[in-house]
Amino acid sequence: MKRAVLAALAACSLAGAAQAGDVTIEFEGVQDRGGQLLAALSSKGEFLGRARFSDRVVSPRPGVVRVTFRDVPAGDYAVTAIHDADDDGRLKMDGYMPAEGWAFSGPPLMGPPDFELQKVSVPEGGATLRVPVVYPY
Repeated sequence: MKRAVLAALAACSLAGAAQAGDVTIEFEGVQDRGGQLLAALSSKGEFLGRARFSDRVVSPRPGVVRVTFRDVPAGDYAVTAIHDADDDGRLKMDGYMPAEGWAFSGPPLMGPPDFELQKVSVPEGGATLRVPVVYPY
């Protein structure tokens, strides 16, 4: 009986581990503007707030910048990033428009960001996502 319980617990822990994978985000079109690229992979409850999966790339090179998040459970997430050229830790705005580079997964924004529009489904085992960075000028 004791062996059966241990075997069942081991099977459950292995099943849970199989549901998590690495998520690599390829940010395309990064420009040579110095600063840092702040990237996040957010669940609905974390969207536009503090994300469990976040990273910072100091002085990102122009072109494609890759960020990998490890052990991400399968589910719906949104990718967000800012190219924080002035190193102040937030997106600089010019009125209602961003004054620094930014990125969201999903279709191009036509208004305020919305998790339901920006979400992508991450399958068991992870994924690679390509997300363009948009610059104001």
